[in-house]
Amino acid sequence: MFFDSFGLLGTLGLLALVVIVIRLNTRLKLVERELGALRSLVLPTPQAAATSAAAEGQAPAAAIERAGEPIVDDAVSEAAEQAVGEPAEPAGPWGTREGRDAASAAPAPTARPPAAKADIETALGTRWAVWVGGIALAFGGVFLIRYSIEAGIFGPGVRLTMAALLGLALVGAGEFIRRTGFEIPLNGGNNAYIPGILTAAGAFTLFGAVYAAHGVYGFIGPGLAFVLMGVIGVGAVAAALLHGQALAGFGLLGSLVTPLLVASEVPNAWALFGYLAIVLVATTAIARLRDWRLLAGAAFAGTGLWCLVYMAGSNTVDFTVVLFINLAILLSLAFVWLGGRARGEEAPVAFDWPTAIPALSVALAALSLLINPDYQAAGGALYGAILIAAMVAVALYRPGALALLHAAGAASVAAYVRAALSGTFAFDFAGGSLVVEGFPAAPFSTLMPYIGATIGALFLTTGLWSARNLAASAPVRGAHWAGWAAAAPLVILTAVWIISGNPDRDYGLAAVALLLGAILATGGEMIARAENPPLAGGLSVSFALAGAGVAFVLMLHMAFGPGLTTVLVGAAAALPPLATRQRSYPVLGWLCVGAVIVVMARVAVDPTIVGQEFLGRTPVFNALLPGYGIPALAFGFAAWQLARTTAGRPRLVMEAAAALFSLLTVAMLVRHAMHGGVIDASEPTLAEQSIYTLLALGTGAILIALDMRSPSPVLRYGSIAAGVVSAILIVANHFFILNPLFTDESTGRVPFFNLLFLAYLLPAIAAGALALYARGKRPRWYPAMLALVGAALAFAYATLSVRRLFKGEFIGFWSGLGQLETYSYSALWLAMGVGLLVAGVWQKSYILRIASGALIAIAVAKVFLFDMSELEGVLRALSFIGLGAVLIGIGLFYQRLLTRAARPDEPAEAQ
Repeated sequence: MFFDSFGLLGTLGLLALVVIVIRLNTRLKLVERELGALRSLVLPTPQAAATSAAAEGQAPAAAIERAGEPIVDDAVSEAAEQAVGEPAEPAGPWGTREGRDAASAAPAPTARPPAAKADIETALGTRWAVWVGGIALAFGGVFLIRYSIEAGIFGPGVRLTMAALLGLALVGAGEFIRRTGFEIPLNGGNNAYIPGILTAAGAFTLFGAVYAAHGVYGFIGPGLAFVLMGVIGVGAVAAALLHGQALAGFGLLGSLVTPLLVASEVPNAWALFGYLAIVLVATTAIARLRDWRLLAGAAFAGTGLWCLVYMAGSNTVDFTVVLFINLAILLSLAFVWLGGRARGEEAPVAFDWPTAIPALSVALAALSLLINPDYQAAGGALYGAILIAAMVAVALYRPGALALLHAAGAASVAAYVRAALSGTFAFDFAGGSLVVEGFPAAPFSTLMPYIGATIGALFLTTGLWSARNLAASAPVRGAHWAGWAAAAPLVILTAVWIISGNPDRDYGLAAVALLLGAILATGGEMIARAENPPLAGGLSVSFALAGAGVAFVLMLHMAFGPGLTTVLVGAAAALPPLATRQRSYPVLGWLCVGAVIVVMARVAVDPTIVGQEFLGRTPVFNALLPGYGIPALAFGFAAWQLARTTAGRPRLVMEAAAALFSLLTVAMLVRHAMHGGVIDASEPTLAEQSIYTLLALGTGAILIALDMRSPSPVLRYGSIAAGVVSAILIVANHFFILNPLFTDESTGRVPFFNLLFLAYLLPAIAAGALALYARGKRPRWYPAMLALVGAALAFAYATLSVRRLFKGEFIGFWSGLGQLETYSYSALWLAMGVGLLVAGVWQKSYILRIASGALIAIAVAKVFLFDMSELEGVLRALSFIGLGAVLIGIGLFYQRLLTRAARPDEPAEAQ
């Protein structure tokens, strides 16, 4: 049994040694290339030596002979230092101290020469012989021990003693070779070749001997085995100071695996984590001395993983043990890994990833203590809060440990968000309801709100204090603190409100939110005063003031009902622009944009503002007027004020929001009045759609007027968009979807002021007026489009009015056409064509003349294609006679008027 275990361990050890040898081979090749480069600098070529000797009066043959000899003296060391910037050894890895002392005074390097190729003799003598010999030695030892086991020469105790002595001998041999002259570059530990391999083999043999003594033969108990294996592991890590990082990694691995190999009938968590703390501190200290990031990261990761495994696998978790090992991790990070550095060198690289590993492991432990219901019931949440506070304290003490701040903030936020999103959530909208399943419901300890308040206060105070202190010297790092100063307390407060507060009105939490907003606003002002230059409104100020704005909005939701909340949030959009009169912080304009987003979200959820049951049926003077009108006024004021102070993109957004909510105000009031006080998702009628069309056209005119007074791209493109949307609505709804000719909707009983008047004549007049007003102020296609739409509406009004004259209130097309009605359409279209022609000549409008020609062409086509077959008798004759008379009259008209007046101006009018 021992042979099987020893053979397995020996095989694994040999594989590890092979890997180490391969890595050392790569590094040795690099050293040989450097030495070859140095040799090429020191030893001249035979031709160069002969030339130099001839110039100096020496024999060329002697110089050539001397050039081929190896030079091993201080001159070589000086040239080597000039080439690579470090003192070189006299000749290979075996050298003297005198050579290095002489080389230390050489000047700085200037250029690196090309590497020389190593010869086969050097490779065989210095590398391959050692590798093959080491492997042969390892196999010989294994075979000897195997033979002794098979032959029964020695008992288990003697074999274990021999194995231990062999391990000690290998370690001693490595140390002896190192002390007798083998050169080790301590700065990197990259070339610890023979001594390093022997020491690693010895440590491996000692590990195997102790494990076999405990696990295979039972000669020693778990306590002694644990201590011995720990000492071997820590000793291997300490020996790495002389033999390189690879040996340290081997020792750390053995130290971390030792608790798995040594089993105990009565596990002791304190003994386990006390041992791991010692290993962590020792390994981190050695890693700090050599700046070995990989070793430090592995030590933190291994210790943190042991803690998480303990919490996940133990039936009864000792929270003091968890607190102890995590505090040990944080203290090792703060005082060992980050300790002893200069003030500006605590984060020597852009991202110090070894610092992120303990941040993650401690944050996961704290998160588990905060969210696990069993841990909460047993008081584990208090220990989680202590870990959060410790992480923040270390981040505050060590600027290089900023990862701890983010990990602590993320753990705190995740714990309370998870608690807030537990259970089932039902949302009622104007168009229906939505049910969302959250996390599985879990009990929420009564201590959690108080713990959350403590954590939130910790982030708030430390964040604002640090952001203020760093505002001038390190504004980016200060912004990290300011961000968590706002985010953590806001998320925790919202979660507590959702979990245990009153969702309708909670004045206590509303007061807390108001106080939080005031603190953040005051802190933002203090940070701004500490900036360089002062009052610049940088990132830290933006985070603080944005947090104040969110806290204020949260207070409104907690303290007021839905109607007042929407109105007050909309009105609050006017406050940041007022502040721009005193401060030019960029974030102030974006706070207005945030208010717009909140109001739009509330309107999308409940367009009635206060709920359908509380809306009432009174036209105009109901909750819709302040619910949409007050935000529209506030957004308009914000746009006006921002245009005079900070301007920028927020001003454009506020202009668009003001125009949108102004239109929505009138539109919602119209819908409320047209539907008897009911705001629902039913399709609008033609009358309601007609009002929307008139609103869109009016909005386009208002935006053009505002743009002419105060130019703005939002107003410019908004006016164009209003006209285009109006045209689309007219074509889609007035001509097709809601046309009473297809829906047979009642047009009303009043002869003139009826549905046709509202749906066709008024929009035709509005579109024509907007086309006239937009000429010269907008692109040419825009007024042309509106004029064409207006003409089409006028044509539809006249045609449908004729049909109503013959059919009455209902004019559906399926009621058929009469002879006189058919003739009337021809006469009407010809008259309208002539009218457009006269208007086009009078207004000098090429578009109107083209429209008249198109209309007359339609009338001609109708007479020849429809009237000829449908009309009979005198009506058919009159139809053709009237058409001929009109066409001849048009010809005379063109000859006498258009030729003199219109045609000379036509090129200019068409432009």
